[in-house]
Amino acid sequence: MESENLVGHGHFVSHFDQPSLDYSHRSTLPPETVEELHLIAARYPQARSALLPMLHLVQSVEGRVTPAGIEACADILGISEADVAGVATFYTMYKRRPVGEYHVGVCTTALCAIMGGDEVLSTLQDHLGVGNDETTTDGKITLEHIECNAACDFAPVMMVNWEFFDNTTPERAVEVVDALRAGEEVTATRGARVCTWRQAERVLAGFPDGRADEGPTAGEPSLLGLRIAEQNGWTAPGTQPSDEQQPDSEGNADA
Repeated sequence: MESENLVGHGHFVSHFDQPSLDYSHRSTLPPETVEELHLIAARYPQARSALLPMLHLVQSVEGRVTPAGIEACADILGISEADVAGVATFYTMYKRRPVGEYHVGVCTTALCAIMGGDEVLSTLQDHLGVGNDETTTDGKITLEHIECNAACDFAPVMMVNWEFFDNTTPERAVEVVDALRAGEEVTATRGARVCTWRQAERVLAGFPDGRADEGPTAGEPSLLGLRIAEQNGWTAPGTQPSDEQQPDSEGNADA
């Protein structure tokens, strides 16, 4: 199929163009999942603050946000289903359609676009035969353009289940998705071996998988500024007040 490119191919489909939650899909959450949802809610002084990780847990089981997940979250938190659905349809990390085994996100914002992110995305669209936020026929890869992966010093950046693949080229991006579809083990540039999307969602829900310390967490461009500061003896300003601002016996600081 002819891919949908960022420039010159009409409207670019975004998260907010997707249909609403699929209420024709009826399912029941396993009892152990409901129990874990209660565990997440108990971590927070105000239970409704647990909604974001709870929705990630729903996705780790259901593959997307489902009516059953919305109902369970609303019931546990004592809020309306409309409140839960409003959050689930606002944030782009919560999906309304089933996600493939691996979620591949290509940054197409500013610096990444200038450095070749548009070409990476277009190449993957053509290679995989899907458009934005669509899944390959084998159910392996869901491709999405991302507004920012917060890694401008490694542009262009691609992420697989939120693990970084830095300084990506179209050729390297194709190699990565082909390896994933073939069932080969793939390791991120900075970070761990790539797990499945559902496994990653469980980690985001607050259930570690033991991979947090795998691989480097920072790269040379990020560390360069720190090294220059160390070489020049530069340090951050102190956090203690100056002598002129020391509080007196009554706790009042000098003007």
